[in-house]
Amino acid sequence: MNRLKRLAAVLLNPHDVDIDDASSALEAAGVPVSFADCRNCPNPCDQASHEDYPNKIVSMIDTKSDMLGSVKPYRRQVVISTGKSDWERSVTSVKDTLAAFITTVEGSAPTPGTSLPGTPQSGFKDDFEAPRPGVVGIFRDSETSKLSILNGSHDTLCTDHACETVLVFPDYKIVTEVPRSVGGAQALWDNSVNPTVPRMGSLSEGTSVKSWIIPYSCVILICSHRRRDVRCAVVAPKLEHAFSDCLCREGWDVHTQLDAPTGPPLEEFNDSEESKSAEMDRRLQELDSEDLSKRALILKTSHIGGHRYAGNVIIYMPQGAGVWYGRVSTHEVEPIVKTTILGGMILPPLLRGGVNLARPDCKKLTDW
Repeated sequence: MNRLKRLAAVLLNPHDVDIDDASSALEAAGVPVSFADCRNCPNPCDQASHEDYPNKIVSMIDTKSDMLGSVKPYRRQVVISTGKSDWERSVTSVKDTLAAFITTVEGSAPTPGTSLPGTPQSGFKDDFEAPRPGVVGIFRDSETSKLSILNGSHDTLCTDHACETVLVFPDYKIVTEVPRSVGGAQALWDNSVNPTVPRMGSLSEGTSVKSWIIPYSCVILICSHRRRDVRCAVVAPKLEHAFSDCLCREGWDVHTQLDAPTGPPLEEFNDSEESKSAEMDRRLQELDSEDLSKRALILKTSHIGGHRYAGNVIIYMPQGAGVWYGRVSTHEVEPIVKTTILGGMILPPLLRGGVNLARPDCKKLTDW
């Protein structure tokens, strides 16, 4: 099958193509693709020293259907501090939680138009004229107004424990001092979550919340939601350990709790759009400096969709990309670390989808 026919096959029938077809379509869409092996051992694995999932869990994982396109597009994804690794089945339905309050605020907000205002993502250019082929599951954050709300395993950084610390992706921001109330959800919405607000956040002078850049070179989210599905709950601790071990071998500093941000909050630059945008870009690119590079944050999260593809992993990068991988076992962790986190390239056999992955002017997801 030639390149154009392969691309058409993915676009018209994304669940009936092989990896070569998907890889060709991803390349044509400007996604940096690697053809490296996605496992660090033979498939099926013949190394007894590897830690395997229980046979019952293995039998429950979908290993046949095509995963590419199994991710629903979203404008932003928020991860709320809870200090837990398991939650009620529907986190947005639990009374008096920030997840529920955000849902209330979102439901009462005006529906934005199809064209969402805001500055482009740093490192992403929207001004090239050539038509860009699309791949199901690969999207830009500016293409939708949908919000994804997750609970996370990180503790709040606030001294007032009635307030939460929220991570906002793909913006790559920490928002603190968010009260666990409708008012707190509204302040978070107005400052950083409303789909009409640009990546740098609102320029409002009266906001009560504060935001900073996430001080890590990458953030790895692993679904661990047992009360939603046992598969992710069983694999999440194994994946957390495997990612931590592999990154440490590469000389990285790995955290499972947030470091408190340093320096003034971005709200101190609300005097103009230009100064705040420039400051945010400076801090994002500073994450590549010697002092801040090679730092990873690993968090467990509530349901992200697609438990049948456990383990489910999302990798966010300061450049604005978010990579969703599925069917991740401990055998795939080392290739993910070396190829995607260090190399900035996608492994098509594991890809469920992702945000801001099309980088036609860049060789890697980690390029600015």
